[in-house]
This record gives sequence, structure tokens and C-alpha cells, in this order.
Amino acid sequence: MQNIAARHNPYIFLDRNRERTVVYYGRVSTEHEAQLAALENQLQWYDDQTERHSNWNVLQKYIDEGITGTQAKKRPAFLRMLEDARAGKFDLIVTREVCRFARNTVDTLVTTRELKNLGIEVYFVEDNIWTMDGDGELRLTIMATLAQEESRKVSERVRAGQKISRENGVLYGNGNIIGYDRVGSTYVINEEQAETVRIIFDLYLQGAGQTKIAKELCRLGRKDGHGQVSWSASKIGRILHNATYKGYNCYLKSFSNNYLEQKRIKNLDEETYMYVKGDFEPIVSEEVWDKCSEIRKARTTKMIVNKGERTYGKKSTQDVWLRKLRCSCGSTFRKNKWRTNKRGDEVFGYQCYNQVNNGSKAFREKNGLDTEGYCDIRMVGDWKLEIMAKKIFEGIWTEQERRDAILEVYRLLNEYYQSDTKNNQAAVSALEGKIARLKNKIDNLISMRADGEITKEEFRSLKDTTESELNKYMEEKSRMDELSDSEDGIEFDTEKIRAVLEETLDFSNPKLDDSIIDKFVSQIIPVDNCRYRWDLNFLPNETQSLVCKVEGRKNHANATIEDENEDEDESPRTYVLSMDYSNISVTAKNAYQSYVLHRQRLRTNSVLVKNL
Repeated sequence: MQNIAARHNPYIFLDRNRERTVVYYGRVSTEHEAQLAALENQLQWYDDQTERHSNWNVLQKYIDEGITGTQAKKRPAFLRMLEDARAGKFDLIVTREVCRFARNTVDTLVTTRELKNLGIEVYFVEDNIWTMDGDGELRLTIMATLAQEESRKVSERVRAGQKISRENGVLYGNGNIIGYDRVGSTYVINEEQAETVRIIFDLYLQGAGQTKIAKELCRLGRKDGHGQVSWSASKIGRILHNATYKGYNCYLKSFSNNYLEQKRIKNLDEETYMYVKGDFEPIVSEEVWDKCSEIRKARTTKMIVNKGERTYGKKSTQDVWLRKLRCSCGSTFRKNKWRTNKRGDEVFGYQCYNQVNNGSKAFREKNGLDTEGYCDIRMVGDWKLEIMAKKIFEGIWTEQERRDAILEVYRLLNEYYQSDTKNNQAAVSALEGKIARLKNKIDNLISMRADGEITKEEFRSLKDTTESELNKYMEEKSRMDELSDSEDGIEFDTEKIRAVLEETLDFSNPKLDDSIIDKFVSQIIPVDNCRYRWDLNFLPNETQSLVCKVEGRKNHANATIEDENEDEDESPRTYVLSMDYSNISVTAKNAYQSYVLHRQRLRTNSVLVKNL
């Protein structure tokens, strides 16, 4: 290839009259008519350049329309051109001026340097810069800096124009707001939708929360902005936040981080919002809106700064069951206080947030609403979760055989990881040697092609074969590096494990320590109103699942643990745990003796035998 030879013979670029495979790059920053006309002029200009250079064989034109030049990653045609450059499809890029190529100094220099290493030159015609010239990069740096500065000035002019438009109350957005129809540059009240908005503000003033308001609107059959009877607390919250309903435009809810990245960032500080009275009729009075705003702020937890991140709302839940419960519909759970018992202890239940926000399936059916996709799982009492947890862990840990099985698994894993790590290190060293030899072979091929010892076809064939083999070895090495990283530092102190488990797994208490649930339970998913799937993680990178069924009332509950059979030659088994909650006694003699960890020990032994 010509560009490969050029890497070893840069003087070839001094010959401007040699045959060149050329592509053009052009860009306009907006889709306004004037800019599109400018694009047509650019294309005509490129055609004129082709006529003036008979040695140019034009391969393609890459054009970005209506796209900023401050970020390369936002320009699809530009990125496609770079991919083709890496594939060696051309050796010269022609663009009209530096600001058409990029307005970011860093992007300009990084890109042209990469292209230079690929043996591809960039010609900026208006600036008369050839990147392969001795002073090409110096002149390019100066022009790119000027282009970036021009972009900064444009950004400042745009910001100044936006400030004036805000002061004049210009509407932003597409006008898709419930209660109003956008007509030209103003809003006109949609009376049917506006009545829904008034109901929301009235209920909020009466003390109703956002969730209750959503349920009431569903009960009344009020439609949202899309014509659906579908309401949630988040929708109600957005309406209560929106100052448009009191006749004001609200600005500065988000901002751009800088003129180069132009990343939109949400403004969390409501005190910095800008309110400008609009020329449209309000749906609620300023007094009502402001009063609702005061109530909303009083109910909202103040901003929390946690590890450098700012968030609104409450801290992470301290309740272990909230952290582990996940509904079969995909939602998380909310903790509700049910009552206080005779001993003064609070009793809690956990409700799916799908039901909290949308109502239960039965509620929606009763009110003639759509029930497809809505949750019908009943609330889960905390006592059910405590019974299941205690019996699952008690069944694993109470018998010496099962304790020894767990500790034996950890011991065997120690041996396995140590042996496997040594084997991996030897394999990685061998791969590194092969990779180094193949890279050296490619360098030799390039030198041979540059010296004319092999033809272009021979070079391409040998290079493709060598690179294919090189990529295969590099991918294999990458996989082995990831495996080594995942196993790095894995070593289990079985004596410490035994001591900790003896201390924390105290079954004389009515409930287990939360740290045990946190450590060994991945998640709990209600299958139906009686059956719950527990995902357990006793071993690294392993999850074992079982289904526990709880029937009866709190003080006389029956639990059934269904062990999903993994061995084809074994028939499915179900173990019944009959429990009196007052003394937590197991009446079944061999309750759940073949727990999944015991089988894990056998599987681990099998793996070790294969790897020895």
C-alpha cells in the first residue's frame, strides 16, 4: 500500500503531483437554509478542486449536516471517514479549512497525528496546510486554536441571545404539556385537561400525597396528556413542579457544562431557577401554586452529599428486606407499618411499588381500568421473611456434616485457585512470546514492502494472515488476563470463616442477624402470594436458588422448601418444615439434608479432578 510505504519514506509526500487516492470532508453546523446553501457551495468547491488536480482520484465525500464541530464523537460521517482511513482506503483527506475539520484543538491534533501515523495526509486548502510538511503541525495548532476560540465566541453570543429570549418570555420546548395547547408562540388552555390539573392542586392542598392523587385520578377516570388513564406519583410530581400552571415560564432547569462538550446537566438547585411571567392564562393562581410548592419542599428531604455526588431524597435504606426484595413484576418494595403488637413491637409489611403507584390488579379491575401488566402480589409480612430465613440457614448450619461440607468447599476452592493461577501465568507468558514474534513479523513485512522485496498483493496476503493470527492470540490473552484479575487475591481462611459463622449464626434468637442476610442472600422474589424464591450466594460467582412456601398464620406457620433438582438421575424432592413460631422447632427429622451446598462440594471435587 502507498500509505504504508510512506510511513518509512516520508519524502514521498513532497511530491504533490503523484497519484493520490482522495476523499473530501465537509460540515455545516446547522440545518438552516443559509447553512444548507453553504453546504451546496462546499460541494461545488470540492468538484472544482478535483478538476484542478488531475492526479487526484476521488474516492468519496464525507459530509456532516447540522452537526457541531466541537466534538468528533458526535459526527457520524467524520467517524466513518476515520474507520475507512484505518482500513487504508485512501491516502489524502481534503477539507476546505481547519474549522470545517474540527473546532476542538485537541481533537484536531490527535486526529491528524493518528492519520499521519497511518500514512494519510490532510490538506486544509484555504489555510494551505499539508500535515506532512515540516511546519504543518505548528501551523495547524495555531489555526485550530483560532477555530476553537471562534467556537467559544459563538457560544457566548448564543448564551447572550438565550438570556434576552428568557427575559422576553420566549417559550422553549415542544409545548407538550397537559392542560394547554400550544398555538404559535403561546399557550391556550385545554379546559378538559385543565380541570384535571386543578384537581391535582386541590387534592395536594388538602394534604393528599402524590401516590394518593394518582390513585384518585385513576378512580375518576381522568386522562393524562396522552389520552390514557395512567397516573403515577412521578407524573403528579412533575405537574406540581411546573410553574407554567401559574402563568410563568421557568428557565435554567438545566445547563451546558462547557462549549466543547456541550453536555446537558440537570440543575438541582431550585433557588437558581429563573421565573418570567408569560402572556398566557394561568390554570391555578400564584397563591395556590406557591402554597403547594411550600408543602412539596417541606415534604422533600434536603439534598444529600454522598461521596461527592448530590442527590435529593432519602439515604439508602437501612432495612435489610427492602434491599433484598424484588417483585416478580420487576419493581422494588415499600415498607409499611401495619400495627404495634401487645409487646409494643412494630409489625411491618412490604408492598410492591407497582401497586403503590398504579393500584393493585384487583383495584384496577374493580374501577374498570386496564389490568394487563399490573401486579397482584399481596403485601409480604416481615414475620414470613424471618421464618424463612431462619429455617433456611438453620437447615444448612445446625448439623456438623453440613458445616464441614461448607468449610471443605472453601478449602478445595483455595487449592483450585492456587493451581489454576500457576497454570494461567505459564499460559500467558507463552502467549506473550507468540504475540511479540507476530508483531516483529509484521514490521519485517512492512520493511520488505517498502524496499520492494515483495509485491503489494503478497504483502497484503501475508499481512492479513499474520494479523488474523495475532488478533486471535491477543483475544486469548485478554480473556486470560480477565480471568487472572477475577481470581486475584482469592484465598479463604477457613478457621476465620468457622469462627464468624459460629458467632453470628445464633439460632436461639427469634430472628437472624441482618449481616447474615446481607452476606449470603442475593435477592428474594415472590413467585405468588405463598411461594418465594431465594437466591443465595454462598460461593464466589455462584448463585443457588430455592423456593420456600409459607402457609398458615404467624404463630403456627408451615413452610415448605422446594429444592430445584440439578442431578438428572435424582427425582425431585420436597422437604416439609412444620414450625411453631413460639419455639421454632423443626418436626421433620431430616429437614432439607441435601442442601445445594453439599452438592456444590461434589461438583467442586469433580472440577478439581479434571484440572489435575
